[in-house]
Amino acid sequence: MKNELISIGKMAEINQITIATLRLYDKMGLLHPRYVDPETGYRYYDIQQNARLDMIAYMKELGMSLAEIGNVLKKEDITLIEDILARKNEQIHQQIRELNARHDAVTRAISSIERYRKSPRTGTISLEYIDRRYIWAIPCTTNFYAKGIRSYEEVLIELRRELIANGISQFHSYNTGTSILMEHFIEENFIPDKAFVFSDKNFGANEKGNAIIDSGMFACIYLDNYDKELDYAKKLLAFCKEQQYTISGNYLCEVLTEFAVFDSGHRNMFMRLQVPVSFPYISQCDSLS
Repeated sequence: MKNELISIGKMAEINQITIATLRLYDKMGLLHPRYVDPETGYRYYDIQQNARLDMIAYMKELGMSLAEIGNVLKKEDITLIEDILARKNEQIHQQIRELNARHDAVTRAISSIERYRKSPRTGTISLEYIDRRYIWAIPCTTNFYAKGIRSYEEVLIELRRELIANGISQFHSYNTGTSILMEHFIEENFIPDKAFVFSDKNFGANEKGNAIIDSGMFACIYLDNYDKELDYAKKLLAFCKEQQYTISGNYLCEVLTEFAVFDSGHRNMFMRLQVPVSFPYISQCDSLS
């Protein structure tokens, strides 16, 4: 009988695995050698056992752990394989969703840095068409405009806490914004309404916190100092009144990037303050007169 068997080294070579792997399979009960020499302890295998090794390799490729494979081989129940693979399939889909979300976050970060590099100087006012955006928001429970940047940091901490509690990766929190209700902004009653992160449509339209900022024309002003936000917000409001633009939605403060200055002492932000606007109607006859 022994003459018909092959050594553990040859078995490992044929199947392109290591001797240590075969020993592990033996220890775990996945594949026992056909014969063990009682004097030397050497293991010998039947070449027909390659079929079991092929099955183990196949199940490993499907993402099954050695413990799961051992359980399946022990019970000899094909429905158990189906159940395990169904769970693996859901795990893979979850990983794909997470990778897509990470990809979107990286894409937004690249876009933010590019916008920062190409943005006008601080204080510049512009009219811009901005495409539809998706946000995930929480209510602001404190007026950080009145209490200062420490209070703003507390709002960001709460925002990140809520993101994590809702199973949303924290990397979204590096593209943030805040809002003021339109009626409050027009009256210069600067009370923050929401804090949010820019997300994507994959967050799901019905999930708590999700909202859409419609596309349209926005009056914008840029700045690089958190402490000057209200001063520049007032400049933006004055510009809209001077141009007779109708403010048609909430005021937004969007943090384009925090890569502007690398300073460990405090938060450095390059921001775009913005409000959606509509314009006075001018008929063709009026434009020609």
